Amino acid sequence: LGGNNGVTLLAGHIANRRKLTWETAAVGPVSAPNWSGCITQLPQKGGGVGFQGRFDLADAAEAAVGGWDIRPTPLGDALYECRVLEYDLVRQVRDEMNDLTILKGVYNEDFLGESQYATATHVVEKRSFFGYVEHIRNDIRHFISENQVDGHLTVVWSASVERPSAAEFADANDLLDTILKSKDEELTDVDMSPSILYAVAAGLEGCSFVNGGSQNTMSNAMCELYEQSYRTSDDSKAKEFGQVASGPAYVLGTDFKAGQTKFKTAAVEYIRALGLTPRVIASSNHLGNNDMLNLTSKKTVGAKMRVKSNIFGPWEEDELDHQVRVMYTPMMLDEKRDVVEYTSLGFLHSPHTMLTYTRCMDSILCVPLMVDAAVWCDYFARASSPTERVARATAYLFKVPEGGAKGVDPGFQRQMQELEKALNECGGDASAIDMISKGVAAGIITAEQAEALKKLA
Repeated sequence: LGGNNGVTLLAGHIANRRKLTWETAAVGPVSAPNWSGCITQLPQKGGGVGFQGRFDLADAAEAAVGGWDIRPTPLGDALYECRVLEYDLVRQVRDEMNDLTILKGVYNEDFLGESQYATATHVVEKRSFFGYVEHIRNDIRHFISENQVDGHLTVVWSASVERPSAAEFADANDLLDTILKSKDEELTDVDMSPSILYAVAAGLEGCSFVNGGSQNTMSNAMCELYEQSYRTSDDSKAKEFGQVASGPAYVLGTDFKAGQTKFKTAAVEYIRALGLTPRVIASSNHLGNNDMLNLTSKKTVGAKMRVKSNIFGPWEEDELDHQVRVMYTPMMLDEKRDVVEYTSLGFLHSPHTMLTYTRCMDSILCVPLMVDAAVWCDYFARASSPTERVARATAYLFKVPEGGAKGVDPGFQRQMQELEKALNECGGDASAIDMISKGVAAGIITAEQAEALKKLA
């Protein structure tokens, strides 16, 4: 919660809720905050993407926001230190953010880079895997009660990237049985990461879990845990954890596709649509935030490279040479700079080359995905949508869609089509349905005709 993404999300939430105004270097006085980038909060305009008003989506300003951190830095101070937002806005939200509670985080230094050790002082005392899961579950229950949450709750992993976990589980029962066994014996040979413990706790509480990092949290066993049929089964080990939520919940990931990678998939989709053959994609990015500092460790950078290099997997472009380099440059703070060169072969094997350069605050790109992920989970949970449908619908949010979304076309437009398809399967476009209802009231169509049209909508 105290990382750049967390405090930027909180500041944006407060600014929208309080309708603050502030000065910006880019455009001068800003009359009102906005949810730009959050497609669940934007109305459709000129045929573009925007879903607010078309579907019964939650207002992000009405959300309750909280979370954990392994650092005790007051949230307003953390916002000031990260230098993501304009100072005129920071000064208006700093005191309110400093008053917010930061829950102690589950910590295992073996999963993080060495640069993170010194500041990890706000942690849950060491206990068994079972003890950690129960602690997180209690935190979730208290948060729901204290904030009178009446919608769906989503836990978002927006912490530093972990090294990959070597733990393997045959199925959800094997995963939960391992955690249960830890009550009575120290399982030193089980490589259980903190993100796995958070995901298990969220699933048992009927909350969705979004793996915004690059680590391998989303195993087949984890995906099975999030199936309603598993949690309600008489053979499920979940029952041994006491009261377990049986409602719909989703585990989604992996690694938010926020900036460079999202454009990269759209650019290669464009190249392929031209009938060209992509052969070399050489990309580099550099920034100086804490996430990149964590990636200076050899044990964590492998997880990031796994997802960055595998974004085109389903296209089976066997001759594509895709190279990625990331660099930690402290002066840049959160402002990501990236350069990508695309070289393809065209007519008569003639080369075609494009070059792109992008710069933007990393958190400004990422926070809208966190907002949209939570709003989509709330919407689909209210509609009791099946897990695979939701995973495919939200594939556009992630570098490497996993779980039920595995194998979804990497192209951005194709992924948006998956979202539209899932929304229509949930009950259709709300604006179209409203128009049909008005047609009945005006006597233009019959009730029977309206029902038939609603199925098409």
